[in-house]
Parts: sequence; structure tokens; C-alpha cells
Amino acid sequence: MHLDTFAQYLQHEKRFSPHTLTAYLKDLQQFWDFINEAYESPQLEEVNHGMIRSWIVQLMEAGRSPATVNRKITTLKTYYKFLLRQQAVTVNPMLKIQGPKKNKRLPVFVEQDNMKKLLDEIEFPDDFEGERDRLILELFYATGMRQTELIHLKLSDIDLQNASGGKHTGQLKVLGKRNKERIIPFGENLAHKIVTYQNIRRQADLENAPWLFLTGKGKKLSPSLVYRIVNRYLSLVTTSAKRSPHILRHTFATHMLNNGADLNSIKELLGHANLSATQIYTHNTFEKLRAIYDNAHPRA
Repeated sequence: MHLDTFAQYLQHEKRFSPHTLTAYLKDLQQFWDFINEAYESPQLEEVNHGMIRSWIVQLMEAGRSPATVNRKITTLKTYYKFLLRQQAVTVNPMLKIQGPKKNKRLPVFVEQDNMKKLLDEIEFPDDFEGERDRLILELFYATGMRQTELIHLKLSDIDLQNASGGKHTGQLKVLGKRNKERIIPFGENLAHKIVTYQNIRRQADLENAPWLFLTGKGKKLSPSLVYRIVNRYLSLVTTSAKRSPHILRHTFATHMLNNGADLNSIKELLGHANLSATQIYTHNTFEKLRAIYDNAHPRA
């Protein structure tokens, strides 16, 4: 099955994150478990598109979403391309496989007035953790970065620049998916919040750790802790069931687009590999225009 060499290929050549690598290998294990049970352990070369299609049908009948099934199909496509390259197979059975159509879902985001209320009116504790949590929310909203990118942000990645009149602006360096680096600018408001947090962090005697965000014991934040922080504060301003860090990424992109930013600029700021991933945010803008039209036009 060449799973070990495939894993090495994903890790070292494709530079997949540990999370993505685990997901791919889990998908493949589920695939082979099904094939071995349903078809009495065929040889690698004997697996054909009909067998693969039967696995997909089984996944759909089990209630798996189109998005989940398509992700597993992507895993198999990558796997079989690797097998062809290794000359482990001579035919690619994935060429005849098509995934189910996904239902288009608009990205969930927080309204602009609610974000203003969260960052300008909600009281945060006047201590290290309070300033840390405020800055986490500010950074997500000001930059659109991913949760993993925020957790791995280092002090050395922050570049604060003095502008005229003693004001601060700056930029930060983010290491995104597949180790792709990008630079995100930020303005005076966020720069001020970063300086305030750094001062409180020094007072808490946490200077030796390289990470920007730490626990009170000087440890790097866990994804679950970041999720809890975001979820807790978003619950104060929105009734939406979705209150994850990724919602703030959607919020950043939607508000930027609604306020005149062009799609290519948002693509670069988000670190998307292609424009199609960014275009989903135009649907929210279109829905907003439709609502304005329906309310304003006398014959709508």
C-alpha cells in the first residue's frame, strides 16, 4: 500500500501540516479497511474505479457530507498520483471518479457593529490574560490570519515602526499553509494594543519565551484554549452558533470586501493559493446588495 513512503512524500515534498497529514492517512486507512473487507484483500493493481466508487457510495449512505466525501476523494487522487510516480500502479482508477456536488454555504461572519461593540465596549479583565485575550481578538479581526498562524506567531515576527508624531504602524510575518510566508500590514490601533500587551507581558516576567501569546505559566497556547477565548467573547455580541477563530477570518474578509478592498488584495492578505478560494466572500456582498435593492427599489 506504500503508506509509509506516501506519508514521507506528504511531509517532506508536499510539506503538509501534521494535522493534514494525519487526516490523509486516516482517510487511506478507512479506504483500505473497506476495500479489504468488501473485496477480500485485493492486490494494489487490482483495485479499480468500480471498487472506489462503491466506497464513495457507502460513505454517502452512511450520511457523510459532500464536503467530507470530496476531501477523501482528494486524498485518493493524491495517493494514486504518488503510486503512478513510484510505478507501483500502471493505471490511475481515480480518473473516472467524480465527487458529489457540494451545497454552497455562505461564510458565517460577525456584523460590523457587533465587532465594534466587542472591541470598543466589552470590558476585558485588567491583567495579563485580559490584555492577551483582547489582542488575540484584535489580531484575528485586523489580519484575517488562521488559528494555527496566530498560535505560532513569535515576538520576532512583529515589526513595529515609528511613524511621524510618535505614532506606531507595523507589519507582521506569518507562516501559512505549506510553509508559505506572507507579510501583513497593520495600523496604529493594533500597534498600540501590541505595545500595551508587550509591556504587561514583560511585567509578568514572560520575556524568555519566543511566542507572542502565552499562558500565564509561559507556555504556548493550545488550539482549544484559543477556541474557548474566541467563543466566550463572541457569545457576548452574537447569537450565532458558530463562534470559532475561523469566523473572525471570514469576518475580516467580508468587512474588507464590503468596505471597498479588491479581491486580489484580500487573497494576498488571507494567504489563499488562488482567487477561487477568496471569491466565496463575494456572495455575502451580493446578498447585501440584493437586500438593499429589495428595500430601496420601488418595483423590486
